[in-house]
Amino acid sequence: MMLYKIGSWFYKNKIPLLPRFFNALIRFFHNSAVFSECEIGSNTIFAYGGIGVVIHKRSIIGKNCVIGSNVTIGGESKSINVPIIGDNCYIATGAKILGDITIGNNCVIGANCVVVKDIPDNSAVAGIPGEVIKSNINPKNYY
Repeated sequence: MMLYKIGSWFYKNKIPLLPRFFNALIRFFHNSAVFSECEIGSNTIFAYGGIGVVIHKRSIIGKNCVIGSNVTIGGESKSINVPIIGDNCYIATGAKILGDITIGNNCVIGANCVVVKDIPDNSAVAGIPGEVIKSNINPKNYY
């Protein structure tokens, strides 16, 4: 997260080339693609140092989230919009969140789940494609 935060600061302050340099450092050290251009809220963490994580440049991720290894948050080939993740979400290892969708606050996305449609607040999601398996949850009970 430190490399992301530094690169993001340079990007937000319109300092050229340095965000690309930090994007390259993230790719080199963590084997992931977390771009300085995406918005990641405070206290969000990457499990295992973010190994294998891919986050689209225009994605928005809320605060206090936990993102597992090998997670992909990205668009679809026919859409310019990308996912928006709410606050206090847990995204387990290998999950894929794809397309013009919104994940609500306090959600849990199961391991290897493929989410391609909007998910309401306080939901647990599992499967391929991802389906809500439980509503009105407290995500702290899942991790």
